Amino acid sequence: MSTLNFNLITYIKNLPSAFAAFQNTYPWNTIQQLQTVLTGLLNESGPDYIVHNGVAIHREARIEEHVILKGPAIIGRGCFIGAHAYLRGGVFLDQNVSVGPGCEIKTSIILSGSALAHFNFVGDSLVGSGVNMEAGSIIANHYNERTDKQITVKLQEQHIPTGVTKFGALVGDDTRIGANAVLSPGTVLPVGSIVKRLELVEQVPLR
Repeated sequence: MSTLNFNLITYIKNLPSAFAAFQNTYPWNTIQQLQTVLTGLLNESGPDYIVHNGVAIHREARIEEHVILKGPAIIGRGCFIGAHAYLRGGVFLDQNVSVGPGCEIKTSIILSGSALAHFNFVGDSLVGSGVNMEAGSIIANHYNERTDKQITVKLQEQHIPTGVTKFGALVGDDTRIGANAVLSPGTVLPVGSIVKRLELVEQVPLR
């Protein structure tokens, strides 16, 4: 593994205190530990949350009909989850996160004020604050088409092998992802990035 000096705060400024221990940890390692961390946080959720079957929902969150929530999951204050959304594998939604109808989120952290439109997929990812994903945009988390499925990340001009076969993206604060765009596994986007509609982001192409 590279000895690159990595600091998550460079991408995500207001990292919740619950994840402060991961500040200098590569994001794919954070994702690998997410279910364990969330399980611990469920026991500390407090009276503002309703906890059932491994899912903590803030009393000021709004969940529409036919949403499927599989624990462990924490849904923060002011969140909205539209009909037929599907959250699984360990999901943390910070305050005022909006998840539109038909979205799927798997093993991911999505921070305050971010919004998924509808029919988005976010897999094994860390998404900063104020991020907007337009309809149909995808954060892919697995190389189905490659023989070698291990994911390599381009970080500060270095190619870093993650040692994992499932990791989506690190998306910096205030990023905009256009409709039907696709982020390939291992994408890293700095603060304020703009991904155009229909764009494919593939930072480490097949060699």
